[in-house]
Amino acid sequence: MPKKVVLVHEWGGNANTGWKPWLKSELEKAGHEVIVPDMPDTEAPAIEKWVGHLAKMVNKPDKDTFFVGHSIGCQTILRYLNDYLEPSAMVGGAVFVAGWFDLENLEQGEEPIAKPWIEQPINSRKIKAILPKSTLIISDNDPYGAFEYNKKKFSELGSKIVIVKGAGHITGDEGFKEFPPILSELKTLME
Repeated sequence: MPKKVVLVHEWGGNANTGWKPWLKSELEKAGHEVIVPDMPDTEAPAIEKWVGHLAKMVNKPDKDTFFVGHSIGCQTILRYLNDYLEPSAMVGGAVFVAGWFDLENLEQGEEPIAKPWIEQPINSRKIKAILPKSTLIISDNDPYGAFEYNKKKFSELGSKIVIVKGAGHITGDEGFKEFPPILSELKTLME
């Protein structure tokens, strides 16, 4: 049965960066509807703008709606579920790629942008009720660090944790134009 899949790109990215075009193509070949919005002000992402834009793009999610987020895209999805959906709502699942709750090694000027995303709380109990299945795919050498903390926080959401060796932040700049583990994990969630 066809599903709706919403891909949310990373900070500084867009719908055509990294592995997103490949994933979109693979999902469409399998008959799924795929939405890959270009998020606003990608060089200075703000919670309200990104989450509000995602809410408009998703419209009415249901158990056949799945999400894939990359980096700050994961935060955007979590905050959308937290802020826009009723506790009784339910979506199908999510794959979080290089997802985080905390960041280290930020460049000068990035800290004020990241601070609200890191400090504004998320109700993990509510999200866990809305999001029955999820997977975090994280690299053991992500340059933004906080590896153990991020694994712990996603575990609290009930996420399966998949650790990839030496994949950095899993971006196109690091050579990831395709990334089969995302497709594999998403297919498992859709079963």
